[in-house]
Formats: sequence, C-alpha cells, structure tokens
Amino acid sequence: MAGGMGWGIRGQYGHETGAMIAGLLVSLVLVFLFCPGNSSIHVVRAAALGTIAMGFGGSMTYGQTIGLTHDNPLIGNWEALRWGMLGLAIKGSIWIGFAGLFLGIGLGGKRYQPHEMFLLILTMLVAVVIGWWVLNTPHDPENKQLPFLYFSDHWKWEPDATLKHRPEIWGGLLFGLFSGIVYANYKKNDQLACNLALWGMLGGAIGFPLGQVIQATNGWNPDFFRESFLGGLTKYFNWWNMMETTFGAVMGAILGLGLWINRRRIAVSNETDVSPLPNWLVGILLITHLSLLVLVEFSKIDWIDGVYDLGLMMALIPLVLCVRGRWGPYLQLLPITLIPIAGKTLRALVDPVNQSLYWLSYLILPILIATTIAIWFARQAKPNGEHPLFIRSALLFSIWIYHGLNFAFFNFPWPWEAWGGRTPNAMIFLICMLGLSALALFYNPIERRWGFNMWRCEID
Repeated sequence: MAGGMGWGIRGQYGHETGAMIAGLLVSLVLVFLFCPGNSSIHVVRAAALGTIAMGFGGSMTYGQTIGLTHDNPLIGNWEALRWGMLGLAIKGSIWIGFAGLFLGIGLGGKRYQPHEMFLLILTMLVAVVIGWWVLNTPHDPENKQLPFLYFSDHWKWEPDATLKHRPEIWGGLLFGLFSGIVYANYKKNDQLACNLALWGMLGGAIGFPLGQVIQATNGWNPDFFRESFLGGLTKYFNWWNMMETTFGAVMGAILGLGLWINRRRIAVSNETDVSPLPNWLVGILLITHLSLLVLVEFSKIDWIDGVYDLGLMMALIPLVLCVRGRWGPYLQLLPITLIPIAGKTLRALVDPVNQSLYWLSYLILPILIATTIAIWFARQAKPNGEHPLFIRSALLFSIWIYHGLNFAFFNFPWPWEAWGGRTPNAMIFLICMLGLSALALFYNPIERRWGFNMWRCEID
C-alpha cells in the first residue's frame, strides 16, 4: 500500500523530489514494522536515508522507454517491446537499488561519519561520470551517433518520425550504485546495506516492467479490458498512473520481503548519538540546501539547475546532515520532503481570486505543521532514546498530507460526482490511506497484534 500510493502520487510531482514521497512512506512503514519500539535515532535516520535515496533515480529519463512498449506507431513491434521492457528493468533496478542501499545503511548498525558520507557521495559522483562516459555516450543524434545500449526512442524504431533524442544517464547511476555497494561491503562490512540494495534492484527490475505490462496490454489490445467484466471501470483508467501505482506496490512489497528475510541483520540501539558537526555549520548547511532546493524546483536559473538537478548532488548535503545527529533526520522526514510537493501543488492550483487562502491551505499550514511535529519530537528525545510515538505520528501525518495534496492536485475527484481519468486512482489512494492509517493507529509491532490502545501501550 505504501509503495503503490507513494509512487502513484509521485507521478503528479515527478523527478527526484516526487520519488521521495514513495521513499518516505515505504521507509516509515518498514522501520515501523521491523524496528519494534521505534525509540532509536537510528530508526529515524534509516527512514530519512531511504527517503533521500529514493530520489536518486529521478534523474533518469524513462518516458520514451515506456513509449517503446505502447506508442501507437510501435504497436505490434515485438522487438521494440522487448527492448523497452529491458530498459525499464534496468532503470527500475537502479532506482530502487539506491533506496535499498541507504535504508540498509541506516539499519545495519555500522556507523558512518559525516565526512565519510561526504567522501562516499563524491566517489559515487565520480563513478556516475565514468559510467555515463562508458555506457551513455556518444550522444550525437545529428550525426546518427547514439550509445550501443540506448533505451529511448530513435530512428531505428521510427525512421520517419521527428524525435527528440533523450540523453540518458542510467549507466552513470548504475556505476554510482555499484560503487556504493562495494564501499558498504568491503570497507564497512555492511551486509544489510548490500543485501537490501540487491533486493531493491530486484524489486525495481520486476516492478517497473510489470506495471508497464498493464499499460502496454491496454495499448496493444484495448478490447482486452474494454470487453471484460471490468470494462465499465477501466474506461475511466489513467493507464500511466495505474502503471506507476503497480510499480510502487511491487517494489515496496519486494523491498519489504528483502528486509524481512534479513531482519536478523537489523542492528539499532538506543545509544546516544551526537553529530560531530557544530550547530552553526548544521544551520548553514540546512539553509544552503533549502535555498538550492527551492531554486532548483521553482526557478529557471541555469547554473543552479546544472549544479543541483542531479539526484546525487541534491542528496549530498541532506545525507551529510542525516548520517549523524538528530535534527537532520527529523527535519528531512517531515518539512524538507514536503516543501517541494506543497509548492508544486500550490503552483498547479493557485487561484488569483483566492490567492491568500490557497497559499495558506496548500503551503504555509502544511509546512508549519510538519516543522512543529519534527521539532517537538526531536526535543522530546531522552538519553535512552527517541520518543516512541514519532514513527507512528510521522507515518500518519505523511499519509494524510500527501493524500490530501494529491487529491487537491487531482481537482477533488469525489466518487459521487461524474467519474473521470483521475477518479479510479483517487479511490485506490483513499483505500491505501485508510489501510495505512489503521496500521499506524491500531497495530503493535512488538506484540504483533491489533488493538485500540496501541499509542498508550508504547508510551507506557
């Protein structure tokens, strides 16, 4: 549910920051279920690291890769279908592999220092450049020169079409992912991080093509659904969003399975964790990251896009802040992840007549509430651990706020009104929201039972 809802909502917001919604929901659910008690800063940190890393793959282009499997001119072209599905498997594996790697780093019990994380990300960035040069060049479509492994549309598939040939970066990210796995394995002996990276790769490699199978089936055989007993419902489907929702559900389930199989490798403790970074430096880094994040999302300044539009670069400062200390993980999970999503919702919906009300409803109040929750719980921490209700509270808040913002982005497709392309997914997200809310409110992961006083039990 967390993966399906998170990735389905991601489709409206796109890129790195949109993918962090799925990373947030999946990571919160997994640490809630597999780290009973939820009173360690390492649990909060793991969720923050998984959230950040889910955004790395947002740098990849994949729209034309999907197009190879279902665009009208390519219907019936089995070679294009196979090539597109292979590309989706590779890109999906890279995307979710990063999330698994950093979620495992948070839960594996190995201690990473801020300077160590800084150097690791720099090393991964160097690997990205090398991988891009090896696998994603040359890219000179005017002279008919493209990489050997090129998963976007080009003249081989549509020789008579006028196409915009997308530059790809999946090879660079693949090298970056492998460099992170190698470091975690050989330098840190972090087996959980390596194992979860591989499970994440499996989840992405299966989930992305499987989701697209549904959309491609409708493209190739529209009567398959139209004439079935589901035809009255599927005629309203937004097939792209259905693909995304399926992808998210599958990758979340497989990543969760991987963590369950490796649950004995989870090593979190309530030991005191103090950042070696001075408070003034933490403040400067936070302000710098937030400024660049807002500018890269909402301005058109070329040099900022060049510096901060790559997922790994965008993650450099947050990872350094989150790997030790308390404030980074709390703020990343709630207000920092929310800011670009709330801003994009406001930009899509702003009404000149009710401008103040829209700013208050979709941006100011959500961010103020998220910041208040994060600061309050961070200040409640004691020497023997964090407040045990933070993960529950963060999960419940995130479920409702992202569902609400997306529902507004969908222009409020109420089920009792005339149905359109947004309504089926809105209903799916509503079911997911209610199911995840029940989990956060009524499930006790320590005793593995449901009840009506789970919040009181954890406080006691």
